[in-house]
Amino acid sequence: MTETPALRVMAVVGSLNRTSSTRAVIKHVAGQLQTLGCATDILDLLDEPLALFNPDYSREADGFPKLKARVEQADVYILGTPDYHGSISSAMKNFLDHFWHEFAGKLFATIVASHEKGLTVTDQLRTVARQCYAWCLPYGVAFTEGADVKDDNIINDAFARRLEMLVHDVHSYGRALASQRQADLAASVPGFMARHRSK
Repeated sequence: MTETPALRVMAVVGSLNRTSSTRAVIKHVAGQLQTLGCATDILDLLDEPLALFNPDYSREADGFPKLKARVEQADVYILGTPDYHGSISSAMKNFLDHFWHEFAGKLFATIVASHEKGLTVTDQLRTVARQCYAWCLPYGVAFTEGADVKDDNIINDAFARRLEMLVHDVHSYGRALASQRQADLAASVPGFMARHRSK
């Protein structure tokens, strides 16, 4: 019997604040997924900054091929961003601008630090997923610093349960989509993944 490969998860920290609660939550979720056997890769845009995207030369920048390979390997992207004026952080937008084909047929899950509900930010990330032919969990997780997270710890039981649900759904639906994506790439039947088959 062939062993199912580990689900590969890229967790992106879209906050450039060194003491960011977004970072704490992303690391918490990545750790939980790791205990389920997932291969997790945390991309912290503070520690691994990307130059502002320019379509003429950004893909030739030093280090880009290695990052592209990491993004390409992932089955799931967990995107964590603060809510800045009802929008995603510039660091997260810049990361998303660098890629497109790499996201197709894969799963997005969103985590938003917001003093509101983070609804417009979640909607923007879901719009990016749709435009890139990716799937997205039908809900986003939002939290408030101080009420849900304090000193890098999850302090609200309801929020902790919400994260447990996210971890479960990323693991379950991520595996299902990864399996179907590989089957679609290997098949000859029509479908939106047909354009991504190797010639």
